[in-house]
Amino acid sequence: MTIYDIAKEAGVSPSTVSRVINNRPGVSIETQRKVQRLLKKYDYFPNETARGLVTKASKIIGILIDDLRTSHHTEGAYIIERELAKLGYCCIILNTGTEDESKAEYLKILRQRRVDGAVLMGSSFQNDTIKKAIAKYLPNQPVIMANGYLDLPNVYGVMADELNGVANCVKLLVSKGHLRPAFVIDKPTPSNLQKQRGYVEAVRNLGLMSEPLIYQCESSLQGAYAATQRIVKEHPEVDGIIYAVDLLAVSGVRALTDLKIAIPGQVSVIGVDNSLYAEISNPKLTSLDNKLLDLSIASAQTLINALKKRPTTKKILIYSAVVERETT
Repeated sequence: MTIYDIAKEAGVSPSTVSRVINNRPGVSIETQRKVQRLLKKYDYFPNETARGLVTKASKIIGILIDDLRTSHHTEGAYIIERELAKLGYCCIILNTGTEDESKAEYLKILRQRRVDGAVLMGSSFQNDTIKKAIAKYLPNQPVIMANGYLDLPNVYGVMADELNGVANCVKLLVSKGHLRPAFVIDKPTPSNLQKQRGYVEAVRNLGLMSEPLIYQCESSLQGAYAATQRIVKEHPEVDGIIYAVDLLAVSGVRALTDLKIAIPGQVSVIGVDNSLYAEISNPKLTSLDNKLLDLSIASAQTLINALKKRPTTKKILIYSAVVERETT
């Protein structure tokens, strides 16, 4: 059933049916009701692809995630998708993989899908390969980076203040009398390196140690468990550990527990993300809340403003806060 079939049965012109579908003026109440009854009777819905060819807008937004197993990013994508759906946008969420060349290929796919805009989840997209791909494939569409930024005219960044946030984690440990903190990092993403920088600056500014203790591990429970064991063996004086993400911290708690080390009596533990992992950890995990909800809503609103050609801030910083629980 097409718009022409509806118009023929209603005894009106196709343009009249179009006005009814798009809630435009110039149609009598009686005609509106007649057309709406037929639209409902035949379960008619407009062809968005055809409409897009006319309006030059697809109403499709691409959301890229480098690993769908990363719950922090998928939760953020869910929030963004819900906000955009309220305005009639359809989001396609794609799993790019962690290789930069693969991410660039997915930007090309978004170009082929004629998206109106894109959201890149996480700081791992913050590199020259992605910058060149955006300039090549999506030069005229607004691109939002959730917790990242690239210096391009059509790119907007909404970032969590994790540098000062982790520095505040160190200060919390000091306030509890824990003066020998270590830091555990997995992937050297721009976000994680900002966290590491916050740790290093705080340790040096507070005069805690001559050299900060930084351990890099595999991005897995096993990796964090092994790194925690190494810290205890190599630096038994450590009395606090900050992990780059909650999942690593939960594994660290397990390792300390297995070593019969009291938490937080002997060693305090802090994670980052304030995720569900922090709540279900035993003991419950103190964590840096990098305001995922606020960051995601701000990302969606920034994209909406850019799509509607409204004045749009290029870079937004969302302040974080430490949520204290049982591990400090």
